Amino acid sequence: MPDKNNLENIKKLREITGVGFSDCKLAIQENNGNIDKAIEYLRKKGIAKASKKMSRVAADGLVLLKENDGNISGVEINSETDFVAKNKDFISFCKEISELNYEVKADLNLLNSKKMNNGKTVEENLVTLITKIGEKITIRRAKFFSNDGANFCYVHNSLEKNIGKVISIVKLSKSSKKDLKDLGIKLAMHIAAQAPISIDEKGLKKESIDKELEIIKEEIKNSGKKGDMVEKIANGKIKKFISDNTLMNQLWIMDTKLRVNQVIKNYADNENIQVLDFIRYKVGEGI
Repeated sequence: MPDKNNLENIKKLREITGVGFSDCKLAIQENNGNIDKAIEYLRKKGIAKASKKMSRVAADGLVLLKENDGNISGVEINSETDFVAKNKDFISFCKEISELNYEVKADLNLLNSKKMNNGKTVEENLVTLITKIGEKITIRRAKFFSNDGANFCYVHNSLEKNIGKVISIVKLSKSSKKDLKDLGIKLAMHIAAQAPISIDEKGLKKESIDKELEIIKEEIKNSGKKGDMVEKIANGKIKKFISDNTLMNQLWIMDTKLRVNQVIKNYADNENIQVLDFIRYKVGEGI
């Protein structure tokens, strides 16, 4: 009979992967209770497939945008439950934090010491709010995009203007010839929907690609394939992994006959318009 900690880990592993109890139990036992290694173990066995569902949201809260004079800031503030995320006090706190986050250009250290409307610091108000609501609340991450580029944003599942469950911001190089608003907003929408990891292959960490290739090869071997066939199939799958996770190589969500790099090239009309940076914040993702 598994001990209490292992039972909790088995339950968590089942929630993440959707795999049955006995397979999760074995994976936990084989990996000394390490959930990340257990997920990798199941994937290598071909039991759990690589998918975005494997990083299910384990936290709630809100993500917020602030736009002004071409600058845009984004911030994620987490609560434990959706019930609190809809609480008026929590929403009011988040709105003020978003304003202050813009002021400090997303420097979280400066943000924590910044005074709020009641004269107390963000850190002090956070403690008060946690005590009042009874849930853990954290200011998780933030980013500021200065107007040295052309910035565009999008909110998905919006609660109200500039507040929602998913936000995306994209920075393009400026153009002297074209209005980039239509392209920029559509790119922000694409990023929110397709969740790229980086702009192109150069932005992917080598260790991430190597780890994915290792898992793919083990999965293929465990399916009965051997020798050159393993390499051939693995090379095809790793190319797909790279294209699925890099913005420029993804299929354009509004016309899947094109890739994002082709869409930008067509829109630019012989001008060199580049994606300089982007973020996609989904509430609780990766926690």
